Amino acid sequence: MEWIYQGEDITEEQTLSYVGFTYLIENLISNKKYVGKKLFRSLRKKKVKGKYKRVMVQSDWRKYFSSCKELHDEVEAFGEGNFKREVLRLCKTKSELNYFELKTQMDLDVILRPEEYYNSFVGTRVNRQCLKDLFL
Repeated sequence: MEWIYQGEDITEEQTLSYVGFTYLIENLISNKKYVGKKLFRSLRKKKVKGKYKRVMVQSDWRKYFSSCKELHDEVEAFGEGNFKREVLRLCKTKSELNYFELKTQMDLDVILRPEEYYNSFVGTRVNRQCLKDLFL
C-alpha cells in the first residue's frame, strides 16, 4: 500500500525538495479518517570514531500509519488494504508542515467529530517568521 498524491503513487523524486507532508488516512470499511503529518527525513546522532555526529536519515514514511493507537489497532485487525493513505500537501519547512496539519484539522473539525475522525488531539507551535514565503 503506497501513499497517493494527486491521484498517483508518490515518488522518491517528489520528496527531495520537501521536509514532509500532511496526510489523510481513511478506513475504507468504516469511512473513519485521521489527519496528520510526517517528515521525510530527520537528524539523528551517530557515533563516528568515538564522536557523535548529526546525520540525516530517511524516516519510515513509506510504511507509516500515524501515531494513533486506535488507527493502528484497526489496521492490524482489517489489514492495510482496507485503508487509503493520501498526501494532502507537500511542505518545504517544519513550520509550514505544522501550520497546514493544524489548519486542515481545524477546517475539518476533527476534534468535534469523533464518529468521523480518529484524531483526539490537535495543537502545535508555529512561528510567523518561518511562514513568510506563504504570506498572501
